[in-house]
Amino acid sequence: MQCPGAQYLMFITGYSVAAGATGRLLFGYDSFGNVCGQKNSPVEGAPLSGQDMTLKKHVFFMNSCHLEVKDVRLSSTVLCVASCPGEQLDTLEEVQLFADNNGSFLCVYSLNSVNYTQNPNADSLCPRLPVPPSKSFPLFNRCVPQTPECYSLFASVLINDVDILHRILSGIMSGRDTILGLCIFALALSLAMMVTFRFITTLLVHIFIALIIVGLLFVCSVLWWLYYDYTHDLSIELDTERENMKCLLGFALVSTVITVVLLGLIFVLRKRIKLTVELFQVINKAISNSPFLLFQPLWTFAILISFWVFWMAVLLSLGTAGAARVIEGGQVEYQPLVGIRYMWWYHLIGLIWTSEFILTCQHMMVAGALVTCYFNRNKNDPPDRPILWSLSILFRYHQGTAIKGSFLITVTRIPRTILMYVSTALEGKQRGPCSRCVCRHCFCCSWCLDKCLRQFNQNAYTTTAINGTDFCTSAQGALQLLSKKSSHLTSVQCFGDFIIFLGKVLVVCFTVFGGLMAFNYNRALQVWAIPLLLVAFFAYFVAQSFLSVFETVLDALFLCFAVDLETNDGSSEKPYFMDQEFLSFVKRINRVNAERAQGAEHASRNEEGAELQPVV
Repeated sequence: MQCPGAQYLMFITGYSVAAGATGRLLFGYDSFGNVCGQKNSPVEGAPLSGQDMTLKKHVFFMNSCHLEVKDVRLSSTVLCVASCPGEQLDTLEEVQLFADNNGSFLCVYSLNSVNYTQNPNADSLCPRLPVPPSKSFPLFNRCVPQTPECYSLFASVLINDVDILHRILSGIMSGRDTILGLCIFALALSLAMMVTFRFITTLLVHIFIALIIVGLLFVCSVLWWLYYDYTHDLSIELDTERENMKCLLGFALVSTVITVVLLGLIFVLRKRIKLTVELFQVINKAISNSPFLLFQPLWTFAILISFWVFWMAVLLSLGTAGAARVIEGGQVEYQPLVGIRYMWWYHLIGLIWTSEFILTCQHMMVAGALVTCYFNRNKNDPPDRPILWSLSILFRYHQGTAIKGSFLITVTRIPRTILMYVSTALEGKQRGPCSRCVCRHCFCCSWCLDKCLRQFNQNAYTTTAINGTDFCTSAQGALQLLSKKSSHLTSVQCFGDFIIFLGKVLVVCFTVFGGLMAFNYNRALQVWAIPLLLVAFFAYFVAQSFLSVFETVLDALFLCFAVDLETNDGSSEKPYFMDQEFLSFVKRINRVNAERAQGAEHASRNEEGAELQPVV
């Protein structure tokens, strides 16, 4: 079964490759339509276009100290140069000498360097004097002036007035090494958490919870300290720094709320640690029948990263898809093509739907392998290759189920995306408290719906693996089974899910802390709040990918147990499929809950006996 809309996604890809020019965004381009660092094709009507800029990789602004934006265009002529001037050039003779010594020509291409001091129009064809010393910064290879007065004006115009996509990408590109290092760190932490859950003990759980508490408190404290440092920094002049300060406040508030909630839950549920250890031992026993399940997230992670790289390449091509138009002076500007804005939205939907489809396939494959091992009568002889068997069943019979489930998640996420876009567009404008409250409530409701629907889908996928039914029938059957399940078992299952969630929080906490320390050293020319958010999202995604195996096995195990109880009674005619270890764990839960119920009943009787009788 082919995913609906796949043909249109392929059309977007082909269109972006044909009409886009990612090099313009990544490497920068001059005022005449030439991409720096590349060979270029000529533009009709622009005599200075179509030049070989292979050796000219830097973008130089001829009037960097007096930049202005007129009609969404920079007033300064932009050139591709071989190197940025490292020292101040006060006269045209010095500009000419710099060109002769370094092979970097700072005047318009039509003017030969020998004529810099002789041409009467040199004042308009060459940079405005004095030319400040500049340095190539990884901000799309631009030559950034180093003198304080020029730097402040240059950065305020170039960063504050360019398109928001360029500003975000500039922060990502300038901190790409840091982002890559943090992503690798998050990957290592996720692997460590997976090993911890695989060989979990009571001592490890206590150490794990202690690390969670320390991490939450530490990250929260660092965020508030950085916000205090920004508010008392009198040198803040750029909008990027002010945006970073606002984002820090938001991060600090959100982290404080999350810290308080999680610490409260840890305190309330602290007495269930022993049962949790036994639960994870049961989960690991189920995983031991198919040990290669632990490697499944690696394949899913690799597939998702490959898809995201492909999606980002198409996005960059769409962002640069435009028709060249020659304006006055033989200069070239690019106008976005008609309909490109609607393609962005469809491309975003394709990202969400395809990503959810890949994650759904992983869930169904893990659940299918577990179901195959659970419903095997001979526990001493586990089935051969349960993962490959589950994968073949998925692609032969259940692709439609995966597509329907992932589409439902996509439908619930689209309103959230629209709400985020509207909220961002209205930011800074006059809005009443009522409209802000409604927006936040709608976002919260859509988030809750997304979480409930995701859990609902996971149960439907497991039921599909058990019964082989379609998505709707499986969803109905899962609801019926879960309604009959014991509330005590449900509470234990929820606490197991909570421990797994704490593992994800631990990965995000330490990754974000590393990002805060790394990004804070370069405040000025980076919108680093967005890269930090990207790193946090990536860390949570990696942790989710690796730890979701335990989550899926836990949910599928209890659903298989519910089916086992529904169809068997433990007699010799209808024995249970569950092994003795799982059966002993269930009996222990029932015994503990029975003792608690008796203790509560005894306490209530004592209270009744101690009541004061009315005086007659």
